[in-house]
Amino acid sequence: MSLASVTLDNCSQEPIHIPGLIQSHGVLLAFDLDARLMHCSMGADAVLGTLPELGQVLQANHMTLAPKANAEVSACLRDVSAGYGLMHTHEVTIQGKLFDLVLHGYQGLVIAEFELRLGEDQHINIYSSKAQQAISAIKCQTTINGLLNAAAEEFRKLTGFDRVMAYRFRHDDSGEIVAEAKRADLDSLVGRRYPASDIPAQARRLYIENTLRLIVDVNAQAVPVLKATDTKPLDMSRSVLRSVSPIHIEYLQNMGVGASMSVSIVLNGKLWGMMACHHMSAHQVPYSIRMACDVLCHILASDIQQLETRLSAERQVAAASQRAALVLKMMESDDIFSALFSGIAAIRELIPCDAMMMTHGGKLHVSEATPPALVKHLLQWLNDELSNRDFYHAEKLDDLPAELVPHMGGFCGLLAFNIDKVNQSWLILLRLEQVHTISWGGKPEKIYQPGPLGPRLTPRGSFDEWKETVKGQAEPWSRADLTDARDLQHDLLKVCNTRNAETERMRSQLMAVLGHDLRDPLNSISMAAQMMEMQSGTSRMSARIKSSSGRMQRLVNQVLDMARLQTGLGLNLGFAETDVSALLQDLVEENLTAYPDVHIKTEIASGVLASLDSDRVAQVIANLISNARHHGEPGCEVMVKLWTEHGLLRMTVHNAGGPIEAELVEVLFNPFKRHGMSSVRNRNGLGLGLYIAHEIVKGHQGEIRYDYVDGEIVFSVALPMWQA
Repeated sequence: MSLASVTLDNCSQEPIHIPGLIQSHGVLLAFDLDARLMHCSMGADAVLGTLPELGQVLQANHMTLAPKANAEVSACLRDVSAGYGLMHTHEVTIQGKLFDLVLHGYQGLVIAEFELRLGEDQHINIYSSKAQQAISAIKCQTTINGLLNAAAEEFRKLTGFDRVMAYRFRHDDSGEIVAEAKRADLDSLVGRRYPASDIPAQARRLYIENTLRLIVDVNAQAVPVLKATDTKPLDMSRSVLRSVSPIHIEYLQNMGVGASMSVSIVLNGKLWGMMACHHMSAHQVPYSIRMACDVLCHILASDIQQLETRLSAERQVAAASQRAALVLKMMESDDIFSALFSGIAAIRELIPCDAMMMTHGGKLHVSEATPPALVKHLLQWLNDELSNRDFYHAEKLDDLPAELVPHMGGFCGLLAFNIDKVNQSWLILLRLEQVHTISWGGKPEKIYQPGPLGPRLTPRGSFDEWKETVKGQAEPWSRADLTDARDLQHDLLKVCNTRNAETERMRSQLMAVLGHDLRDPLNSISMAAQMMEMQSGTSRMSARIKSSSGRMQRLVNQVLDMARLQTGLGLNLGFAETDVSALLQDLVEENLTAYPDVHIKTEIASGVLASLDSDRVAQVIANLISNARHHGEPGCEVMVKLWTEHGLLRMTVHNAGGPIEAELVEVLFNPFKRHGMSSVRNRNGLGLGLYIAHEIVKGHQGEIRYDYVDGEIVFSVALPMWQA
């Protein structure tokens, strides 16, 4: 194996649950359910007396020096065979020495572990009162930091370790020492960080499955576990004597540690943290004391969970109250955006951030700290690239889209969520880069070097404090931040959807009034104007009435078209072969007759035939000529062109004038634009003409677009000449 082939995966794939070795302060036996001895640590018979051969059945005369052990193993075999897999512990005396016998069933085997109790641990009654004191000290704490500090002190009193640390995992699975009780001459390690790779995935699994782990003597020689022929290696996931990974042994030796113990803090099935104990020399803790520590950690985990639940509930109540106040303000306001804008302080209190952006219905609010370039590119990315998603968050530059990074301007954290799909509305929160220094317990990188078994991954050689400056990161969005953001999004979506539905209902009512209640009076006015036109002396007045009623009729027709489009009925296009050249010439002549002061020039190819709805296409071109007439520079000509190209019918309408504002271009073909194109000569438009023109062109499988070329506004229409 080359050095290049050794990676962290080698460490993470190490089969630490089947090491084939145990620690030297005990012996191990494993029996199948037929009472056959399948595994046995080397030298076990010297401690226990006569044992069956590997693969042979346990008999009553075996373990003659420990009849009680023989009986307990047999009893455990019966329990496991009956479906009970509980762990049993007993005191047994063998050759005048006291052992803790730990029995448990696992994967069809009964595993018996005999752990030698040291002479000074023969009488442990005093520990029961210490354990009770420890429970009381932990239970009276009201903060998580208080719990962890109290736990470190009490664990040290119970176990006698030189150093006891409370180790808490972070969001990225790295860990930090947050509390400590230690011997006075030892340096403090509080605040030191250790990378996630220090505890590989399979080690995390074992920390959850077997919550307490003791290494009595880091420097002791491990004892091999023998197995019967054709027997797979013994899974020691739950064994108390299981030997330790050579990599972990080297890790501890590099720290100058002679013995260690860890007790897991597990919340909701996840490794939240642990109590880590170190001794500078070999140190054995009696099994009963270890179990007391395990119970203490269960109590500690329960108390931490209660505190976290309480804090989370308090935050949820406060957040719900803030959201309710904001929603109420929006529901009562005529302008949702203004109400949302007025609630910025509440939103930033709910989800802390350094800058905010809000967009709704074409309106945009940007806090003063936001770079203009970021606003443009971020909104474009959200509407284009995130069209199928409504929630996004990142906290590192490396995690952001490459096209946004050059424009972030000091921001690294981004949280964006859609609050109104109809109007492409977003609420965007930004967090600044947080350059910070991490105090690592030695360099986080692992070292590759040759060993007795070839190239392998070794742990760090030094655990002196090593500082790293981290850039390109913002303060992470916490789980609570993201939950609050999703709850806020849900509430704002409901408000916007309700308001959109109400707006649509009112629009429908308005369209019904305009389309039906006004059409008949308009027809009557138009006919009266025609009759007046026949009478002498009234031609000027009748012409004015006829012009006004004609304009109103066109508005009504636009509203009716809008109603059909908004209700999904479509425009009922009827295709027929049409002389498009003649159609455009007629439209131009009508405009010249109606508006003799307007100069219209044409470049219309002759004899152009196409399959289309002539009335609807005439409506498109008439609308474009009308826009050019109203918005063009006074006295400047309007140009109408028609030609064919590659099977497409192409028509353009040009007029001189300034460019349309960029924010209006984005919604130019939308109905009910909130910002009309500025022209004092067009105060009566509803903003529907271009929208309906766009829908007509789309119904022809064509394209309509706006460009600004050489000082001219150009609207271009391209249609297939023949429909499939």
